[in-house]
Amino acid sequence: MAKLYSEIDKTLLKSIPNPSKEAYEIKIKIPEFTFLGVQEQPDFATIYLTFYPNNKIIELRSLKQYSYHLRDIVVSYERLTNIFYEHLMEVYEPVRLRFVMICNPRGGISSKLTIDSDWSVRGGEEKFNDWNKNEDVWGVTM
Repeated sequence: MAKLYSEIDKTLLKSIPNPSKEAYEIKIKIPEFTFLGVQEQPDFATIYLTFYPNNKIIELRSLKQYSYHLRDIVVSYERLTNIFYEHLMEVYEPVRLRFVMICNPRGGISSKLTIDSDWSVRGGEEKFNDWNKNEDVWGVTM
């Protein structure tokens, strides 16, 4: 049964303590991400997360459960990107989070949506500035 985006449950996301106070980067790929588009037709995407932890890191099993939970959600690409990003920021409070969703073609058109907490419009200081290049930090170009 399809659900509205207001029913997305961020409490599925769990954290574990960061085992190190040293700076490092975690890259996570969700290659088979699915959700229901606004016409209640399945949409498929690959999600790339670049995560610089603070005190908490992502418990991957809970991220998987969260992403599976979204399979029955009716939502636009843009709204889903913002909700997913905001939930990750709220739960994990990272130093930096870059969220990239590349949607499979539908009707001959594909989309790539990106949010980076480093951007000043998202409250960042633009100190990393690697997003300013033509190539994504994952090496994914479009």
